[in-house]
Amino acid sequence: MASKYDLIVIGSGPGGYVAAIRAAQLGMNVGVVERAELGGICLNWGCIPTKALLKSAQVFEYINHASEYGIQISGAKADFSAMVDRSRKVADGMSKGIQFLLKKNKIDHIQGTGILGVPRTVDVTDEKGIKTSYQAEHIIIATGGRSRELPGIPIDGEKIIGYREAMILEKQPEHLVIIGSGAIGSEFAYFYNAVGTEVVLVEYMDRIVPVEDSDISKQLERSFKKSGITVKTKSEVVKVDTKGKKCKVTIKSAKGEEVIETDLVLSAVGVAGNIENIGLEAKRITMEKGRIAVDEHYRTNHSGVYAIGDVIKGPWLAHVASAEGIICVEAIAGMNPEPLDYNNLPGCTYCSPEIASVGYTEAAAKEAGYEVKVGKFPFSASGKAKAAGNSEGFVKVIFDAKYGEWLGAHMIGTNVTELIAEVVTARKLETTGHEIIKSVHPHPTMSEAVMEAAAAAYDEVIHL
Repeated sequence: MASKYDLIVIGSGPGGYVAAIRAAQLGMNVGVVERAELGGICLNWGCIPTKALLKSAQVFEYINHASEYGIQISGAKADFSAMVDRSRKVADGMSKGIQFLLKKNKIDHIQGTGILGVPRTVDVTDEKGIKTSYQAEHIIIATGGRSRELPGIPIDGEKIIGYREAMILEKQPEHLVIIGSGAIGSEFAYFYNAVGTEVVLVEYMDRIVPVEDSDISKQLERSFKKSGITVKTKSEVVKVDTKGKKCKVTIKSAKGEEVIETDLVLSAVGVAGNIENIGLEAKRITMEKGRIAVDEHYRTNHSGVYAIGDVIKGPWLAHVASAEGIICVEAIAGMNPEPLDYNNLPGCTYCSPEIASVGYTEAAAKEAGYEVKVGKFPFSASGKAKAAGNSEGFVKVIFDAKYGEWLGAHMIGTNVTELIAEVVTARKLETTGHEIIKSVHPHPTMSEAVMEAAAAAYDEVIHL
């Protein structure tokens, strides 16, 4: 293992390991510092294991509705522990895959906690407390994030838990209160409800998934309530009493205060970047609102030090961190890469129904001064969706009325997270609404809804 590198990356999540591999492809000598499992939170405690849990819940729901497909099954039971075990095995396999990729690209894996040292140095302390210094011309901070905690409601890992604990509970709770209805909160609300837990979802804003288009929020709330989830919007958890066997959760709304007894409380109110104790103060790295300040190529104010992912300004998504890592490394290599377009980044939520979106919401487009054309196509009019037994949801598209620019798209329904890439690519290529309408989509597919929604925006829709 070398003691001097062209690049050292602190953190091996989807930002860190992707940056390291791209740097190796460009001929750099690279080391990756990781204090825990390779792959970071995403592969081990986030994106991948949660999707495994969600798939188990989806399979269980299919079995429970098998009669609708002409299949008789009885006695199906959710084995919560087995679901958790499968999820962990999937995560472990992915982490081993990252280990293989690092070896394949001749990247050194440096196990331990990394701290910025003297100029162009990373000090790494291993699990035995032994510190070793490594030199590098360039250092990328990719230390990721963790569950953000609400003031007065700290995560104790037992009664009040974060997403990490929610994935590995030894026993399925009978009742669960979830604070926050973003992607994490909504996904866990779906999973636990699907396997039989009574779920209460509490959201401070006036609608759930508040960053999404308002039509998406309305549809998801209808779907959640239909499935038995209790949804409380414009509500705030002001206190959690954990002294007894159960938690007593005080929820404040316009109607006053109510107290709910629950087995556990899941705090899902966002992400806090891991910026503590990594040497930022000693380097006098400039911060902005608790995040590391960077330029369009992810340079900090300190020469040779860069930052990507959850430690910089959001959105805090795995695929965004990966894109940032590649741009950062290509800039280091002198390739002058195009800066990331943060208005063309897809966001996906994998509850059921799924949500996928990119670009402006209808409200945001109007606030930005656009005159808009809006098209909407329900999956209830889709032959493929009806045949599959999943006709809930819709595709909504927003175009600039003057030039036909595709301003945004918002989808809710089965597998829409697989459809959104068409919109991202089309927007990157500056495709207009009419070009989408004239692009033949295969029949029968869910993707036809994208074409039909575009046609609806221009009063050319056929199947409505």
